[in-house]
Amino acid sequence: MDRLTDRLFSWASDLEPETRAQAEMLSRLPIIAGHVALMPDAHLGIGSTVGSVIPTRGAVIPAAVGVDIGCGMIATRTSLTAGQLPGDLGRYLSRLEQVVPAGLGRWHRTPLDGALRWLADHPNPRLRDTQRRTAALQLGTMGSGNHFFEVCLDQDQQVWIIMHSGSRGVGNQLAQHHMQVARSMCEVEGIPLEHPDLAYLQEKDEAFGVYVADMLWAQDYARENRRLMMSAALTAFFEFVGLGTARLTVSCHHNFTEKERHGGQEVWVTRKGAIRAGVGDLGLIPGAMGGTSYVVRGLGNELSYRSSAHGAGRRMSRGQARRSFTPKDLTERMGVTAWQRGHAAALLDEHPLAYKDIDRVMADQADLVEVIHSLRGIANYKGVEEPTGRGRRHRSSTVPI
Repeated sequence: MDRLTDRLFSWASDLEPETRAQAEMLSRLPIIAGHVALMPDAHLGIGSTVGSVIPTRGAVIPAAVGVDIGCGMIATRTSLTAGQLPGDLGRYLSRLEQVVPAGLGRWHRTPLDGALRWLADHPNPRLRDTQRRTAALQLGTMGSGNHFFEVCLDQDQQVWIIMHSGSRGVGNQLAQHHMQVARSMCEVEGIPLEHPDLAYLQEKDEAFGVYVADMLWAQDYARENRRLMMSAALTAFFEFVGLGTARLTVSCHHNFTEKERHGGQEVWVTRKGAIRAGVGDLGLIPGAMGGTSYVVRGLGNELSYRSSAHGAGRRMSRGQARRSFTPKDLTERMGVTAWQRGHAAALLDEHPLAYKDIDRVMADQADLVEVIHSLRGIANYKGVEEPTGRGRRHRSSTVPI
């Protein structure tokens, strides 16, 4: 760990100058209670640095929580081993496309029964009717971007299923609304900000309570979204293989905030691209596409506010990755069998070299977590936008065992 300033501690041995500058700007906010902790996967974000842990007193920064409130990971270890799997998982991925829609504009045609039950049990009176309908249709769907599904093998050849997703469109809409409210309130109160996305809401104001209620609701929605997807994926997987049961499930947010006690005081801890890593906490840290992912156990380091990295962390923006790589680059990197359905052009922004080295990330945070399982992906499924812009469709790939 490097103490960059009295208000900024960093675990990142690979830290771009512009990322450090953004994190230093964040750390200068008067509401910061202590220091900002930069994780090994830190990179530029909207207003606040992705891969940062931000303690605040009496206030929360909506843009630091981010537009995908409650985004996170879920993983299930199954009873199956590699030797029990068919040689080609492509037919399973085709089935998965039906039960777990992925990609921009890809929802369930009708709401799942489980989604309707959850929404009835977790009403949010501030949602418009159109938002409620969309939230029902999207609950149990993956979205696009870096959201993904993988079948993996651990170091003992045990089969795992892992997924990455968040609070979908409704979470984004709630976040955007409250980010604008925060900017307006800071402007009205004459609060100076080095960047508009550092605008914060204060506990003394009614708007703070409204945001926290919506944020907690969206976090719960995101967790239920992952649970429903995992349930559907496991049912289809066990039917495809002909046997199997779930043995262990781990679920964790990496875009969220909650009130915690650190240094003898209660503070709001925002983890923007970071996971909770208290003593014994189980967490999930995915690598870049085709790379290793990790199941970890937290060590409870107080200097990081009992937190750790949430993934490999981007080295390049999506636009920069598209300009830097070609479909041929990605095909050669991933292998012909992984891209036989012509997916490379649509996934250039997810090129592994657009991300940091996950093994370096893990080495940097040896004092934050311990690895209990290493996972190697053997089948991957993502939702992306059609490269031609003529619409959206699912993308999937398979990798030989």
